[in-house]
Amino acid sequence: MRRLLGLSILLVTVLGIVSFAQRSPKSSTLEGKGITFFKGTFKEALAKAKTENKPIFLDVYATWCGPCKQLKRKTFTDAEVGNYFNAHYINIAIDGETAEGEELVRKYQIQGYPTLLILDKNGKLLTQQVGFVEPHILVNFGKRIVP
Repeated sequence: MRRLLGLSILLVTVLGIVSFAQRSPKSSTLEGKGITFFKGTFKEALAKAKTENKPIFLDVYATWCGPCKQLKRKTFTDAEVGNYFNAHYINIAIDGETAEGEELVRKYQIQGYPTLLILDKNGKLLTQQVGFVEPHILVNFGKRIVP
């Protein structure tokens, strides 16, 4: 009887853990939800934007920045945000404290992190947002340029 009770408790515990893991925000990132960021240089992203005739969504962040980490964890992993930005923009995230990032910080006169920029396919600044934003606010930000 004790053995059966022990197995029942173990089974319920394992099922609870599996169920929780499937609902956790981290699993949505693993399933491909959220923004897919271009892996390459800003120059390569510009070339892709011209080829695909899309504007660029640029996240300029710093590795030590708390609001930047919150954006990555909460907003960029949101399914609605991913669906919208992946369909309408070339998305790229660049550390503002790297050589490439410092160039962009100067060019676009970035004052703080995170700074979210929308650029046309030639790299001209169209609009920007500074600081953490909730998912629905980011989608509205993107819709200012591409409805």
